[in-house]
Amino acid sequence: MSPLNDKIKKLDGKVPAGPIGERWSTHKFNLKIVNAANKRKYSVIIVGTGLAGGSAAASLAELGYNVTTFCIQDSPRRAHSIAAQGGINAAKNYTNDGDSVYRLFYDTVKGGDYRARESNVHRLAEVANNIIDQCVAQGVPFAREYGGTLSNRSFGGAQVSRTFYARGQTGQQLLLGAYSAMMKEVHNGKIKSYTRREMVELVIVDGKARGVIMRNLSTGAFEKHTADAVLLATGGYGNVYFLSTNAKASNASAAFRAYKKGAYFGNPCFTQIHPTCIPVSGDHQSKLTLMSESLRNDGRVWVPKVKGDKRNPTEIPEAERDYYLERIYPSFGNLVPRDVASRNAKLVCDEGRGVSQTGMAVYLDFADAIKRDGEDKIRAKYGNLFDMYERITDQNPYKTPMMIYPAIHYTMGGLWVDYNLMSNIPGLFVLGEANFSDHGANRLGASALMQGLADGYFVIPYTIGDYFATNKFDKIDLAHPEFEKSLTDSKEKYQKLLAINGKKTVDEFHRALGKIMWDHVGMARNEKGLISAISTIQELKKEFWSNVKVTGTDVDVNTELEKAGRVADFLELGELMALDALERKESCGGHFREESQTPENEAMRNDEEFCHVAAWEYQGLDQKPLRHIEELKFEFVKLTQRSYK
Repeated sequence: MSPLNDKIKKLDGKVPAGPIGERWSTHKFNLKIVNAANKRKYSVIIVGTGLAGGSAAASLAELGYNVTTFCIQDSPRRAHSIAAQGGINAAKNYTNDGDSVYRLFYDTVKGGDYRARESNVHRLAEVANNIIDQCVAQGVPFAREYGGTLSNRSFGGAQVSRTFYARGQTGQQLLLGAYSAMMKEVHNGKIKSYTRREMVELVIVDGKARGVIMRNLSTGAFEKHTADAVLLATGGYGNVYFLSTNAKASNASAAFRAYKKGAYFGNPCFTQIHPTCIPVSGDHQSKLTLMSESLRNDGRVWVPKVKGDKRNPTEIPEAERDYYLERIYPSFGNLVPRDVASRNAKLVCDEGRGVSQTGMAVYLDFADAIKRDGEDKIRAKYGNLFDMYERITDQNPYKTPMMIYPAIHYTMGGLWVDYNLMSNIPGLFVLGEANFSDHGANRLGASALMQGLADGYFVIPYTIGDYFATNKFDKIDLAHPEFEKSLTDSKEKYQKLLAINGKKTVDEFHRALGKIMWDHVGMARNEKGLISAISTIQELKKEFWSNVKVTGTDVDVNTELEKAGRVADFLELGELMALDALERKESCGGHFREESQTPENEAMRNDEEFCHVAAWEYQGLDQKPLRHIEELKFEFVKLTQRSYK
């Protein structure tokens, strides 16, 4: 990046000043408010109805706004938020073990390797306690102690127990709470809910986001919808790797198409590798299965001490086992953050000490916990997770250690937003995993559900009101030229995909992209590999547009056409991710550059040059995007080398 290039911008996150614990409350007071009777004059489109979108829809409709929601599934209950297992963080300190809002704030900033905004993270920690109260009031069945108080357990990156949970189904239960609140407003006529819709274009009128073009996945018909603001709550982009823990319908197209309309994409290279997933078993797989990080509370991670030891794990004596996380990180042990646990699993497997037939797995062993607490207690905590593991692997984890290996899971990068959750495009707000804001370079476990509900229930209801109160909105006719142009562009893209009639399937291209990404933009990255990845993806992209075969037509249901549009976006996004990783010449969190590490194989940041957010601006097809920056200031958590030892 050249300082002489006047196109490069230093972005303003609109972060309020003052003591960190007072910023959000002061900011809320200073925001303009829409009169209760006037709220019905404003309309909001929400794309995505998982935890972030569903909670936002319920909250805004209850306030009186006119809300229209869209989801890609046949019901909002099918959102991928349902797959979250282990829990949601909040600093209630019910266990009296020293937790506080400030400690949650500190752990999250440190866990993200000092690449998140302090103010956003503290706000998240503040409102987390409200989330628990809200969800209990909705009837979410959190686990409870014998006396009736809510139960907590530990998660990686923390030395206190602050994670609230509902067995291994926390995401499902929280989503049902948000869904119920949302459907109440659908029944009341304040929300129009559309299912089986995919956003194909963001419509900008006079510089403001004023609507969307949607495609009906059941009929193939394109639809125009207008509003005074657009909220994207469409999740992350982990499926760019083909094999990930994400549902196959999870995709990046809504966010990426907003990027191509001018929204900045923040830190695209920050992807999370989850350490406890069921390993790849063959080429037949189209996705991977997550095993909750909560299992590391009682499960112990180990590999044989001797390279190539293929004995049954029950035959390997204690003295010949390497509990490597406990050995290297005595303070945190098996509860180190996800990036640290994942990287160390890769290291021991690279040394030849991995287990399974492929050698690409480590053990997660519950024998000691079962001996200490009894099988019934372990079953009560993790029963559904153990059952899921046994159904998939045909192995009983009560008798034999689980085998796990890291896999692509969450994405910390996303569309750039300011403190109000608004992108650089006025009127385009981005919530939950779809934005970049709260997790820095690594998300701590049980923080995704926290961010999604914080954004939807407790942040956007305040900040969107200020946007409405400080702007004027003319009524937009659906025949407006910008809507017509966006509609034409949308139709042309799908017609172009159908017209190619090549020889390779969409999945072949997606799988090829995924291998490039995993090999070169995965757990470890280096300059040579990233340069190679960019070049190879560019070639793959050219081949895709000349040789992909999309069967069927553009009317009625056509899942191949749906996938083709998403993979076309993934190809461009994968290139952007590799470019961002190449430019960020440091290691931080999940972004591990092999050239930047300590002698102990820990990530080594470069705070002098990279203590900032990278926000990329689209410049056109096959043109290098511009890399803008938002400088990060750490006034309350001192920049230090992370240590979990």
